[in-house]
Amino acid sequence: MLPKAHRLRTSREFALTTKVGLRASSHSLVLYVHSSEGLNLADGPKVGLIVNKSVGGSVIRHRVSRQLRHAIAQHLVKFPKNSYIVIRVLRAEQKFDQELAGLVQDISKKLAAKSVMA
Repeated sequence: MLPKAHRLRTSREFALTTKVGLRASSHSLVLYVHSSEGLNLADGPKVGLIVNKSVGGSVIRHRVSRQLRHAIAQHLVKFPKNSYIVIRVLRAEQKFDQELAGLVQDISKKLAAKSVMA
């Protein structure tokens, strides 16, 4: 499970991440990451989820959210400590583990390329 200290809470954090951050997408997920030295996060990266009603009813959306929080928790060490992460769910799937792992790998490459350019 993802501790509360690692969760995005405000609409400003979500907007900043989805508008300015790097993006990787797959069939049913979009992963956004915004990393900046200006973000002073002592506990490490913060994660937020966007699960629309098009995914399903309330029970399905909450199940998807729990699955994604559990799946992303093991990948947090791959992100810079000062980053916001947003996962947008486009459609419901049985398991998101492999899809999320692929997106994390794609974003990691983009973050590495960005740090080399900076």
